[in-house]
Amino acid sequence: MTDAAIPGQEPSHPSKLRLLDAALKVFRAKGYTATRLEDICAEAGVTKGSFFHHFSGKEDLAVAAAGHWSATSGEFFRQAPYQAHGDPLVRLLAYVDFRKSLLRGEPAAFTCLAGTLVQETFETSPAIREACDGAICGHAAAVARDIAEAKARYAPDAAWTAEGLALHTQAVIQGAFILAKARHDAQVAVDSLDHLRRYLELLFNPPKEETCSHPAGPSSGTN
Repeated sequence: MTDAAIPGQEPSHPSKLRLLDAALKVFRAKGYTATRLEDICAEAGVTKGSFFHHFSGKEDLAVAAAGHWSATSGEFFRQAPYQAHGDPLVRLLAYVDFRKSLLRGEPAAFTCLAGTLVQETFETSPAIREACDGAICGHAAAVARDIAEAKARYAPDAAWTAEGLALHTQAVIQGAFILAKARHDAQVAVDSLDHLRRYLELLFNPPKEETCSHPAGPSSGTN
């Protein structure tokens, strides 16, 4: 058994952290199948011996990388500017705006590690699939908390659930990433998130003053 990171648990050794950070970059750029251990080690600046001290192989690394992604991106979103909004619906719409603000540069720079890995491995690696499901659904659960508050205030009688709508937001975002990769252009993803925002506004039918502004987010970050 290696000391690979448990999903959601931060790594403790510097070389292990470099390997995990390298995995986030290389897996998103090349995909799981095309990535070689040599690519990861070169990006991390470590030897293969160091790699095998921490991980048993590429699958072990991918599982740990999904956990590392969940932990680091989770903290990133907890510190994001949209969290400062007191109204839960304004916060939810600002979350979509913030996600849109991250769609800059090459697709590999803004797409989701978990979404990238699971598309290739959902049949071949149950361990990676489960780790990616944990990462995506963990983020959806955080979004669901804001949706539940907004639903209680603006749409208490709606038949849909906060959990279901939160998962739908992630389905749209992950689909937007796929379209951006297919066209090698972030604009199609930006357009998809604009449609998501309009859909959320229609679901809640909020007062105009609550949705007229689009809070600005930073121009770069992680998913």
